Amino acid sequence: MAEIHVERVNDHFEVRVSEPGSESTHRVASDRPDLAEGYDSPEAFIEACFAFLLEREPKESILGTFDVSVISRYFPDFEETIAG
Repeated sequence: MAEIHVERVNDHFEVRVSEPGSESTHRVASDRPDLAEGYDSPEAFIEACFAFLLEREPKESILGTFDVSVISRYFPDFEETIAG
């Protein structure tokens, strides 16, 4: 199981995804505060976004830099799932 670590850095988040023997890092922005409603913090929302992605693809397939608004381009059920 992957471990997700999220840290806010100025206007974006640095996300580190660790698995035994390997790690990936990602720079993530979020211009969709409406999707984050109901989460305890922006960091918890970003962690949930990564949990969603990791259920569907390996960490190596996740873009290195992106805004969460692009996730629904690749996974049409993202907004419904993440808000639910």
